[in-house]
Order: sequence, then C-alpha cells, then structure tokens
Amino acid sequence: MYTEVPGGVCAAKGFSASGVHCGIRPNHPKADLALISADVRCAAAGVYTTNKVCGAPITVDRLHLQDGYAQAVIVNSGNANTCAANGVELALSVCGLVADQLGIQKEDVLPASTGVIGQPMTLTPFEKGVPLAVQELTNEPSGSLQAATAIMTTDTYPKEYAFSFTLHGKTCHLGAIGKGSGMIAPNMATMLEFYTTDVAISPAMLQKALKDVVPGTYNQMSVDRDTSTNDTLLILASGLAGNEPITAPGEDYDVFYQALTAIAEHMCREHAGDGEGASKLLVCEVSGAPDLTIARAVSRSVVTSDLLKSAMFGEDANWGRILCAIGYTPGDFDVSRVDVRLHSQAGTVWVCENAAYHPFSEEEAAKVLKEKEIDILVDMKSGSSSAKAWGCDLTYDYVKINGDYRT
Repeated sequence: MYTEVPGGVCAAKGFSASGVHCGIRPNHPKADLALISADVRCAAAGVYTTNKVCGAPITVDRLHLQDGYAQAVIVNSGNANTCAANGVELALSVCGLVADQLGIQKEDVLPASTGVIGQPMTLTPFEKGVPLAVQELTNEPSGSLQAATAIMTTDTYPKEYAFSFTLHGKTCHLGAIGKGSGMIAPNMATMLEFYTTDVAISPAMLQKALKDVVPGTYNQMSVDRDTSTNDTLLILASGLAGNEPITAPGEDYDVFYQALTAIAEHMCREHAGDGEGASKLLVCEVSGAPDLTIARAVSRSVVTSDLLKSAMFGEDANWGRILCAIGYTPGDFDVSRVDVRLHSQAGTVWVCENAAYHPFSEEEAAKVLKEKEIDILVDMKSGSSSAKAWGCDLTYDYVKINGDYRT
C-alpha cells in the first residue's frame, strides 16, 4: 500500500529544503537552521504543545495559519525562543527575513525553535543564516537530510521518512522530518515535526486529518513524561499530485488519513527508540479493551512507568510492574482477566494470565529482553478495542544527558 521512497520532506512534489550553520550557539559548529520551502502556496495545518508555557514561534504559527495557508517553514535549534521578552518580535522578524529572500508574504512563513528555554537570542545569526539557507535549497534528498540534521538537539541521528501511495490512480507522496529525544510526553503532537505532501486537500480537511491522527499516535508516545514548551507538528500540502481535491470526509479522506497515520506511527517509533540514553524501544499493544479510551490509557501507562522502563533496561521480566501500571490507570475496567506477553525477534514469553503468574522460563525471557525492540502485549479480554503506545527504557545515560543539558 505504501512504497518507501527517498527524500523525506523533499519527496513530495514542489518542496525543497536545506540546513545550514548560522551560529545560534557561539563557537558550536553544528548546523542549526533548517528551511523548508514550497514552490506554491500550500494548504497548511498545525498542532502544538498544551504546556501553558509555550515558545514564541507557536504564537506566530497560530497567527499565520489563521487562513490555513503557508509556503515556508524556518526552524532553528540551540535556543527555544521561549520565555524571552522579545520572542514574538524576533520570530516575526525571522519570518520577514525568509519572506524577503523567497519573495513571498511573511504571513506565509511558519517559524519553529528548539533548544534551551529562557536564553536570550538576537536576530543577528538569522541575518547571516537565512540567505545561506535559501541559497542552499534543493529538492534533492540531500536537502531533507540537511534540514533534519540542523534541527537535532540530543537526537543521535537525523529522523526523516517518506513514502508514496495512490489516490484514484494518482501517485501521491508524504514525507517527514522530526527531532526529539527528551522532554517528550506530547499532548498534541511532539517535539518538532514537519510533514510535506503533494496531495490536493483543503485546509479544513488537512487540519481535521492532523487532529484525527494525533490522539492515537503522538499522544501515545513518551520518553520522560515531560511535555515540551515548543512541541509543534506542521504539515504543508502543495496539491501538485493532481488528485481530485479532498474537501469533505469520504473515501479519499480515509485514504489520506490512513497514510498520515502510517507516517506518524513510523516517526513515533523513531523518536521513542532514540529517547535520551535509551537502549531499547518499547511498544505496548493493548487488545481486548472495553473501549478505545481505556485501551489508549492503559498502553500509555505501561510505557511511561519508570519502574517498568528500568526493568526493561535491566532485561528483567518483572511483569508485576506491568500489572501495577495497568492497575493505576484511570477508568472503569476489570484487571482480573488481563494476560501479558513479552515479545521480540527472539521470541514470545507468556508471563501473566488472568492477572497472575503464568509459568515461564527466566532464561527464555532474558533472551527476549536482550533485543533492541520489545513488544509488551496486553490482552484485557474485556472488549474489542485496541491501541498502541511507544516508549523506551530508562538508563543511567538519561540522567547524565540531563544533568548538564545546558552545557
């Protein structure tokens, strides 16, 4: 159904990207400014952090997306532009720089920032970096990779993905780049995430699709239960695939929604698996739940349990911690019928039946838990609803990274 293609955010027709070094962190050589540019004015949508303390770029994004259109995204790393007196003014000025260089309206530029909160920032690095980023724009896969690299903070590798799919015989593309390894417990989207597509779709349907997808994907992913001040997910749709425009719910909307879900799930795995200090990706799949709300809540409780995350790091099949996390999940449900299995490429071990010990081999369990990806399979046997959540183990390195994050 989906064919993976190279190019990330440059895979869709009409998009170019770049990533450059502009010196937001003095004496630091890392690329720190990314630009995504569209050949045409695009339908656009966004979702943002629910943290009451939010980055200035989010204020500007909400303002600029009031009409549902945009043509460029400018992103800096190294400074969150949060809790700064001049934050909104600075973000607006950066939009002006991009607009002047690209020959578009400043209202069609969407800014985003990531990095340390509460640090001063000036326009000077952007005055140098924006012209360079425009000069380096390319629609080749290298442009997406450069942009994905420039937005990294504690990520250990750049995150990008793209695939093609069809809408009534028209080949369409959907691509993404994202950053985020820590301060991840989204209640909207996650960290910084940018999608591009060449699907023709109205702004209203694009926003609906994004809001429909987020609860079952990004809101089900956590590294450390800290919701960032700057969480932003933006999507631009150029419409250049030539499909009949999606302007209402129906078959075409469903196809697009499923594609958006697929790329979101992929990116959730990438972010959770690269959590700060993580050595394992944890995926909790809940089945047989009485309703979707409980299925989602239970799966998220499991992957956010610090005790379970620690056990997974220690490769200890301490299934009681899973039952404990299920038990404190809000909601009205019967715990007494719960079964739990641990699965990886090395096999499957049934560790709990009807909320009690199921005889298993500790040696076999140890083999299962040595793998880099662990599935925690919870069958509640109380209904037909299911859900997934993504997380990671808790290691010594998480504390090391966050003990001196500013330096």
